[in-house]
Amino acid sequence: MEGPAVVALGGGHGLSTTLRAAKSYAGHITAIVSVADDGGSSGRLRSAFGIPAPGDLRRCLVALADNALWTKVFEHRFNTGELQGHAFGNLVIAALADYTGDFEVALYETGQLLGLQHTVFPATREPVVLKAEVEGVSVEGQVAVSNAGRISGVSVIPPDARTPEGALDAIATADQIVIGPGSLFTSVLAVVAVPAIRDAIAAASGRKVYVCNLGPQIPETADYDVAGHVGALAAHGVNVDLCLCHPGALPMGDIDVACVEEPIAAADLSEHDPTLLGQALSRLI
Repeated sequence: MEGPAVVALGGGHGLSTTLRAAKSYAGHITAIVSVADDGGSSGRLRSAFGIPAPGDLRRCLVALADNALWTKVFEHRFNTGELQGHAFGNLVIAALADYTGDFEVALYETGQLLGLQHTVFPATREPVVLKAEVEGVSVEGQVAVSNAGRISGVSVIPPDARTPEGALDAIATADQIVIGPGSLFTSVLAVVAVPAIRDAIAAASGRKVYVCNLGPQIPETADYDVAGHVGALAAHGVNVDLCLCHPGALPMGDIDVACVEEPIAAADLSEHDPTLLGQALSRLI
């Protein structure tokens, strides 16, 4: 498919929305996904098999897939028995990782099963722990961090966790690098705080776009304006070229990068609209 090479970074529902948006205009898409989650099905499988958290990776694989049946099956969660709470797609990724002994191979083969034409990488090749500084106290673990309060910064343990070379190559050659939307500290910065990824973004020539959230996430970003989001990225070594915002969703604040205001949200501002977001991002290559 002809079109620009797009790299999207983050985690959770926000990154999967960006991927659906990018499918409307990109030639090739590379997703680089947070694997610091330690709760729910992902946390259980991470603990049992020593693999990076699969949940956000599953969401991204599904977002990029075109096979309607398999995407629905991958999102199916078991409601009873020993598998209660597990998403089927998480189990497939874990099984392939256990069988092949290589988590990247497991993701590739999962993508083949879903008919992907794009690529999904974990931010790190091994599990990492998200660490946050909260009012002078260190808090570890994504679930704990998300409920901790006013966060001043995050990092990952171990700090030298390896990032797949394919992910770094994709950043280096991308026409556009899209960061967010998503939970600022526990999804977005959980990826870009990985040193190798942060350094690759800094060296990349592609246009770097931050898609700002539509409202505060309590307690993570209570009282944050757009400038606060961009400032948090800069404080973690990530300087974007421009910020894409929905008009009036958040106060602008004293922002020091270019900001493009476009209608990119659902009517009730509950989430970003993939169609509108794709149209806006396609104009920002």
